[in-house]
Amino acid sequence: MLEDVLLIADKHREAGASIVKEILKRKKPKFIVAISGESGSGKSELTHVVAKEMRKHGIFAKPVHIDNFYNTLPLERTRWRIKNGIEKVVGPGEYKWDEINRVIDDFKNSRHSSMPCVDLVTEQVDTLTTDFNGIDMLIIDGLYAIKTEGVDLAVFIELTYHETKKAQKDRGKEPQNEYRMRVLEQEHRQVQRLKYKADLLVNMDYKLVPAE
Repeated sequence: MLEDVLLIADKHREAGASIVKEILKRKKPKFIVAISGESGSGKSELTHVVAKEMRKHGIFAKPVHIDNFYNTLPLERTRWRIKNGIEKVVGPGEYKWDEINRVIDDFKNSRHSSMPCVDLVTEQVDTLTTDFNGIDMLIIDGLYAIKTEGVDLAVFIELTYHETKKAQKDRGKEPQNEYRMRVLEQEHRQVQRLKYKADLLVNMDYKLVPAE
């Protein structure tokens, strides 16, 4: 996302370094990592740290934020959710999974690829074009990222929106009102259902541990 605010702390660097070690153990061509977690849990920060660290090992990693792939435009989403029922529509069904899978296929085949990119200032959706030739690794991050098929390493951040209220406020992407709290609660339910898919967990202390 354009104009996203990253608040990178030591905990992100430490967890990111542990994830990098796991990636290097499992390394193979066109490796795909997915990082899921609730709003404010540090998905974007971890993605940034991991991508930067991989460069030190000669591996080029490209982040793909699946929150860019909503079915509805940002300026229309609130009205659409309220009209159709927040508890009914908020979840993985809001995403263009065919488009996400197309981008992944472009990555695997080293093609040029175009994808949506939300500008958080204007709330407009731009188009980002990238060349996957020479890109060794894809890092998919988002609420439901580990739902993506063909992932080689799935990471799940256990912090819920209850523990990350300050991070959400500091990043200031959306106002904290009744509508937003209802969305966060429904996202919480949907994200937690995906925890079983994880290979690794970032626990409540922000330490990387194997999933049970």
